[in-house]
Amino acid sequence: MMRNMAGMMKKVQEMKGRMEALQSEMEQASFAASVGGDSVIVTVNGKGFVKSVSINPASVDANEIDVLEDMICLATNNAKQNAEAEMAARMKDITGGLPLPPGMNLPF
Repeated sequence: MMRNMAGMMKKVQEMKGRMEALQSEMEQASFAASVGGDSVIVTVNGKGFVKSVSINPASVDANEIDVLEDMICLATNNAKQNAEAEMAARMKDITGGLPLPPGMNLPF
């Protein structure tokens, strides 16, 4: 039984190391989304922090600022979803597809 427990602890430590490496990689990664035919492009890192916003000057109309604001929100949300999807896929690879108990987040 102790041998089995030691093996399990080793696997948990290995998983923790892989998770920490993934966190670092995702922080450096970039995920972009564009809307309105590239009128607005937002880039976020893997943690969802906005790195850049690019607005095509031709798409700016002083009478339709609300449309531009909506495009910025949409592009930001889409870029964050791209980052979250990548994180979920990579987490599934690390955990072997095993679901984590509710409320349990890795890394520990």
